[in-house]
Amino acid sequence: MAEGFSSERTALPPASLIDNGDAAIPPVRPSAPGWVPKTQGPRETLCRNVLIYGHCRYEDQGCTFSHDLNKNNNGNQSDMSKKALNVESPSFTPASIQPVAGKKATFSTGAASAPAFTPRLGGNYDPIPEPKVYLLTFERVAGTPVATPADPEAAVFNPAAIREFAPSFDVTSSAGANGSAQDGAVSYDPFTMAAVGQSLPAAQYNPYADEHNAMGAGGSSYFPPQGAFTTPLQPLQYHLYAPVGPHRDDLMPYHRMTHDFFLPEKLREELQRKAEASLQIIPNSQLPQLDNYHSLVALDTTHRKNANIFGYPSWVYKATSSKTGNLYCLRRLEGFRLTNEHAIRSVKEWRKIDNANLVTIHDAFTARAFGDSSLIFVQDYHPLAKTLADVHLTPNSSHGTRFLPKGPISEGVLWAYISQIANAVKAIHAINLAARCIDVSKIILTDKNRIRLNACSVLDVVQFDLRRPIQELQQEDFMQFGRTMLCLATSTLPVHLTNLNASVEQMGRAYSAELRDTIVWLLTPQQAPTQKTIDEFVRCIAGHIVTTLDESQHRADELNTELFRELENGRIARLMLKLGAINERQEFEGDRSWSENGERYMLKLFRDYVFHQVDSNGNPVLDIGHMMRCLSRLDAGTDERICLTSRDEQTSFLISYKELKKQLGNAFGELQKGSKQGRGF
Repeated sequence: MAEGFSSERTALPPASLIDNGDAAIPPVRPSAPGWVPKTQGPRETLCRNVLIYGHCRYEDQGCTFSHDLNKNNNGNQSDMSKKALNVESPSFTPASIQPVAGKKATFSTGAASAPAFTPRLGGNYDPIPEPKVYLLTFERVAGTPVATPADPEAAVFNPAAIREFAPSFDVTSSAGANGSAQDGAVSYDPFTMAAVGQSLPAAQYNPYADEHNAMGAGGSSYFPPQGAFTTPLQPLQYHLYAPVGPHRDDLMPYHRMTHDFFLPEKLREELQRKAEASLQIIPNSQLPQLDNYHSLVALDTTHRKNANIFGYPSWVYKATSSKTGNLYCLRRLEGFRLTNEHAIRSVKEWRKIDNANLVTIHDAFTARAFGDSSLIFVQDYHPLAKTLADVHLTPNSSHGTRFLPKGPISEGVLWAYISQIANAVKAIHAINLAARCIDVSKIILTDKNRIRLNACSVLDVVQFDLRRPIQELQQEDFMQFGRTMLCLATSTLPVHLTNLNASVEQMGRAYSAELRDTIVWLLTPQQAPTQKTIDEFVRCIAGHIVTTLDESQHRADELNTELFRELENGRIARLMLKLGAINERQEFEGDRSWSENGERYMLKLFRDYVFHQVDSNGNPVLDIGHMMRCLSRLDAGTDERICLTSRDEQTSFLISYKELKKQLGNAFGELQKGSKQGRGF
């Protein structure tokens, strides 16, 4: 703290206590150029402390100025305006305010913000010194008053000019507190990615990445390190077909046909039939709605009731779920009355099984919508699925109760059936359950040599009260397994399979001894206390299971190859949609000839070039190969040039597919800008 100043704010001392060389009376606003303030006696002049702070603490300590505010106030406001010191007067600004004639100067209001002043108490001073008067003269320069002190050595005291202390430390200075440079100073901007990227390793090129300028240290690269060769930055060639193998046939290009670019006709027809069967409905159907399932369609091929398997007549329906919209298969047991609520809860255990050779069970409930008490099982729906009895055994037209074989089943197909049934039984026995329903009329064929066990959980609910041991039921699964395979090998229904030894001997004449021994092992009951296990059976047929697995993987490769053919066939549809939206458009933004002008006219001629070609006789040329080739090149944007001719044959244009692709994008972009609800392609 400097000498002569106090830390607390105090009122200004009287003029008699101020050193004449240290302070001066602040200037007031003049009324005219050359105005000289009028001097008054100390007793007639109002003390500045009273004007600023409302009181003077030196009033009783020798202050010679007047401290009475009401001394000269007689109630007339005009007298107050004539006083030399008036706090209501505005401060003087000579550069912008013109002097007003006839108005006396007043005290500056800027002095109200001045800090408190404490007089020096050291040394001798005269308690009543003679006040020092300063003369202010004004010079008019270009119409602007300028204040100049009469005494150049005297400084004008202005309390408002005093500023508070502010540190002048430069935060950008590199010098430390002790004058030395800061240790470890950063020589670059840490927020500048260009500087950071210089110290990072170069990222490997990833053609599948959306952003190719990502930081190299963001994570480990998926692709192995490359050599000096750098892959050029270009988009993937989505317009090209990828002939992914394996390919069993070795055809030359001229051997191939247009259909080779699409799904095979047999596979396409099969998928379309399944889709048609899935969407099939019965108009004016009298079937009721069950809980959350509607649009029931009967799937049974006969109206004859059959209660041989479950003890109750059963019917199968296709239904649509109102919750998910998915299709399900509903199996109805007619006339069943539920006596124990724990019986229907046993279905929850079957929902835990997820096996490729077992139809998944979703739910079970009772219903009276059919006019009786029925038990409904909800299962997965497989369109156009047939039972093994329908596929391999057909009734004779002359003998309605006798089944005649369509033909002998190959041994490879029988081993495939055995492997898949063993897979399903293993999954069932693993959670301490039993299939209890391995029959040719309840095993469905959903695809080529692909079978699934069906209705395995029905007997657990129907015969819940019997509570038979699970080990006994699992041993019966092996017996039913053997009888089913013997029926398929001998083309005999289970009800006609009365002499097992004769049937085994008949099968041995047509098939190998290994297949015969396998079926005999399934039909032979195990001597107590030992029991058969499915793991033991799987080890015996492990070689055939591997063969079945190999066939299924070949089938998966074949479907994968067909899927690759259809991967980018949608690009042709996108081009057709864009061309259809541009060509022959009647009006766009008030222009009726928009589609006939500029770039759109080229696209119109290109459409004629692709789809409206004719031969020398004027007959239309329907060359699908030409259409596919032109659209593929347009989608790729090649540099190949074609000649487009107008319909009147008066104008021809030589243009490349690359330019046509750009024109197509520009024209369709204009339509997208004008459409508020349009979505990009």
